[in-house]
Amino acid sequence: MSSRKIIFLEDEYYHIFNRGVDKRIIFQDQKDFNRFLLSMIEFNSVDTIGSIFENSFRKRKPLGNGVSKYGKKTKEIEPLVEYIAFCLNPNHFHLIVRQISEKGIEKLMHRLGLGYTKYFNERNKRSGALFQGPFKAVHIENNEQLLYLSVYVNLNNRVHKIADKRCVSSWPEYRNNRAKGICNKGIILSQFKNKDKYEKESEELVRDIQEKREDMKSMFLEELGNGVS
Repeated sequence: MSSRKIIFLEDEYYHIFNRGVDKRIIFQDQKDFNRFLLSMIEFNSVDTIGSIFENSFRKRKPLGNGVSKYGKKTKEIEPLVEYIAFCLNPNHFHLIVRQISEKGIEKLMHRLGLGYTKYFNERNKRSGALFQGPFKAVHIENNEQLLYLSVYVNLNNRVHKIADKRCVSSWPEYRNNRAKGICNKGIILSQFKNKDKYEKESEELVRDIQEKREDMKSMFLEELGNGVS
């Protein structure tokens, strides 16, 4: 990892983002989206797993009480981070995470970067870097910033007027709180009367962000200076 000013601390929230080198497309279709999402899940473990392909052979469906079909107790996965929200756009991505384990964010992003780049290069018969340098990060310092960022990330494609079908985000998880997903939505939704209230206020905030994006830059859009939006 290259040196960076930000220090990642346990139980703190961060906005993580990066884009393709030379602004290139990094998610070409649903298969790419699915692979990155799978990587977000598989690599989010204190224990190293090697490659996703290798890890697929180690998994055994528990029979109950944490016991595999081979009679051995299965180990509960200890995550590196807790996902709060995410958005994958054609040429860049955004994540909101809470660091759980020491150096969890750095470890996760290192694995994500290497793993997805290897997959993408093999699929497209290319070589070299896929992402524009090390990932970027902003420490989320207060609740207001967290709430604003949850909308900015969940609806990032709408902020930039990108067609829904060209993006994947955690927004469906928030609209249907019972939907299976990878995010812990409680920290956000618990602050609203219900999910419909959050949805309504989010839609309104998107319009506000579009109109005042430059003014809100100091709050959570520091990536604009690095060419990521």
